[in-house]
Amino acid sequence: MSAAIAPEPHDPFLWLEDIHGADAAAWAAARTAETEAAFAGDRRSALETRLRGILQDPDRLVVPSRHGDLMYDLWRDADNPRGLWRRTTRAAFAAGTPEWETLLDIDALGAAEGTAWAFAGASHGPADSGRALVSLSPDGGDATVVREFDLDALRFVDGAAFTLDAHKHRVAWIDADTLLVATALHGGGVTDSGYPISARRWARGTALGDAAPIVTGVASDVGVFVHVDRTDDVTTPLVVVAHDFFHSELYVCAGSEPLLIDAPQDARVDVHGDLVAVRTTTPWEVAGATHASGTLLVGPLETLTTGDGSDLQVAFAPTATAVLDTWAWTRTRLVLTILDEVRSRLVSLDPATLERIDLPLGLGDTDLFTASVATLDADEDDELWVVARGFLTPPTLLVTDAASAAPRTVRRSREAFDTTGLAATQHWATSADGTRVPYFEVGPAERTGPLPVLMNGYGGFEHALTPEYPAIVGPAWLEHGRVYVVANIRGGGEFGPEWHLAALREHRHRAYEDFVAVSRDLVARGVTTPDRVACHGRSNGGLLVGNMLTQYPDDFGAIVCGVPLLDMRRYTRLSAGASWIAEYGDPDVPADWEFIRTFSPYHLIQPGVEYPASLIYAAASDDRVGPVQARKMAARLAEETDAMVHYLEPIEGGHSGTIDAAATAALHATIHAFLDETVGRGEASPA
Repeated sequence: MSAAIAPEPHDPFLWLEDIHGADAAAWAAARTAETEAAFAGDRRSALETRLRGILQDPDRLVVPSRHGDLMYDLWRDADNPRGLWRRTTRAAFAAGTPEWETLLDIDALGAAEGTAWAFAGASHGPADSGRALVSLSPDGGDATVVREFDLDALRFVDGAAFTLDAHKHRVAWIDADTLLVATALHGGGVTDSGYPISARRWARGTALGDAAPIVTGVASDVGVFVHVDRTDDVTTPLVVVAHDFFHSELYVCAGSEPLLIDAPQDARVDVHGDLVAVRTTTPWEVAGATHASGTLLVGPLETLTTGDGSDLQVAFAPTATAVLDTWAWTRTRLVLTILDEVRSRLVSLDPATLERIDLPLGLGDTDLFTASVATLDADEDDELWVVARGFLTPPTLLVTDAASAAPRTVRRSREAFDTTGLAATQHWATSADGTRVPYFEVGPAERTGPLPVLMNGYGGFEHALTPEYPAIVGPAWLEHGRVYVVANIRGGGEFGPEWHLAALREHRHRAYEDFVAVSRDLVARGVTTPDRVACHGRSNGGLLVGNMLTQYPDDFGAIVCGVPLLDMRRYTRLSAGASWIAEYGDPDVPADWEFIRTFSPYHLIQPGVEYPASLIYAAASDDRVGPVQARKMAARLAEETDAMVHYLEPIEGGHSGTIDAAATAALHATIHAFLDETVGRGEASPA
C-alpha cells in the first residue's frame, strides 16, 4: 500500500510552468516590457549609467586566484562584457605592476561560435601539466560545457581532449591524463534533483561511457560530487554522496575500493593530505568524548578510515558569541574564519600542536568588517591572500604569511559612494519567542525624523550575512540619507549550526518572525515608519520577502523579490527543488504539507487584503530555482488582488539573475526606481 500524498490545491496558473512555451514566454516578455516602460526615465537612466561605471571601473580591485607562481583573473569591462580570462605573475601582482596575458577572450569565442558564452570557472591540472578544464555556460545557468585548455599554447586542446557537453558536471584532475568525473552524460544518470548520480575515473583517450562507476548514489540523493586533494605530492580522490542538503558521506577513492570516512553524516568533513577536519552540526560522541555542535576536530585521516577517532583534537570550540564560519588549509597551517557577534576575525593554527596566532587586518575599528580567504596554494607555501571589507570600507586585498601574521595591504578598491556622515552600527531586536536577533544598520549618524529603510535578509541553509561593502546600495540608496539594514535572522549561520537548525522545517516561521521583529524594532526606535520600509531578498531570501508580503503586509511599504521560491507545494518538482527537502520539508507528505503551507506565499495570497507594492524578478535561464514560481506569484497577485505588482524576466543570467555588468546595472536601476516611487516617495535619485 503506497503512502498518502498531500492533495494539491487548485492552481489556475500551471500553464506558466512551461518555461519556454510560447504562451508562457509571451506572458513573461509582455510583463517585463510593461515594467521596463513603467520605470523608464532620466533618473533611472542616470543611475544605470553610474552603476555600470562602478561595475566596469577600469581601476577596480582585482581579486585573482593563485596557481603556483601565477595569478588568474576574469576581467570584464565595457569592451569585454563577457570577459577576458587572463594571468600574470604572482610577483608582479604583489608588487602592484601586473602585466596581464590574455588566455581566452570569451566575447570573441562567443562571436566565433554563435553562442554568447559565460565563463563559469576553470579547474587547473596538476602542477606543470600546463592544462586546465574551462567551464562555459551558454546562458548563465548552472549547466556548463567543459573543454580542456592548453595553458602553454593558449588554445583548446585538439585530439584526445577532455570535453563534456552542457550539464551540471563536477570534474577534478587526478593526474594529467585522468579525471574524476560526476556527470549525467554517457549513462551517468541523474538524481531527482537533477545532479549526477555517480562518479567515475576517466582516462584520456577512452570513452567516458566505458568507465565503470566507482561510487553510485540513489535517485532520492541530492547528487554525487567529486574533489581531488593534492597535498605534499599525495593525491587523494574524494567522492561525496549528498543524501540531502545537510547529510552526506565522504569516500576516499585512492585505492581499488572506496573507503568511507567514519564521521556523522550531518558533519562537514575536509581532507588535507594525511589530515582530516570534521566540523560537527549536532553533538558527536567519539572515542568516549562528546563534542558540541559547531566544534572543529582535526587529526590523522586514518583515525576515521581505519581507526576509532581517538586521535582527533579540538581545533575550535564555539562560545556564546563566537562560531566557526569557514576554514582553509595552507601548506602547514589551518586558517579559521571565526564570527564573533557576526563580525569576522582570522586565526591560524598548527594542526599538529594547535598553537594559535591571530591574523590581524590592520584596518582600524571605525567600521564593521568581514574578512575572507581570497586565494592560496596549499601545495606551495603558507602565503594567504585575504579580502577585508566593511559597510563603509571598500574591499581591501591583503597578503600575509599564515605562520607569521605579517599582513601587507596590496590594494584597496576605489570608493563607490560618498560615506560622509554615515555610520555602521549593530542593534538587537526581540523575536516573538523572546530570542534576541542582531541586525546591522547603515545610515546617517545624525538623523531627523523617520527615513526610508531598505532591509536585506536570507535566513536559510546556514548561510551567514556579514558586513559587505554596498557598491550598489551605497550610490543608489545611502547617498540620499536613507537607511540600509541587514538582518541576521535564524536559519542562517551567524551563530553556528544551532542558529540554522532553529528555523528548519516546521520551525521555519521563526525566521520570518525574526525578520519582522527587526522591522518593528526600527519603527520602535524611530528610524522609520512601516510604510517606508522595503525589503529585498533573493532565492531563499525571495521566499523570506514573499512571506513578508503575504504574512505581514502592514509592516512593509514595498517588496523586491528576486529569483525566488514561492510555490512551496510544487517546489520539489521544479528545477533543483528536490535538493532542498531537508531545509523545508516534503510537500507530498501530508504531515509536512501542514507546516509548509503556512510559509508558502503563493498559497497565502488572499483577495481583499491590501498588499504592499512588489517587484518580482527571475531569469528564464535559471536552472536552479527557475522562473516559474516568480511568474505564478506575479500573475496571481495581479489577477486576484488589487496589489501593485511588477515583473521582470531577462532571458540570460541563470540564478544570479544577470549575466554581466550592464545587465546588473540595468536590473538594480529598475529596482531602485521602483523603491524611489514607493517607500522613497519620489525623492531624488542619484545621478
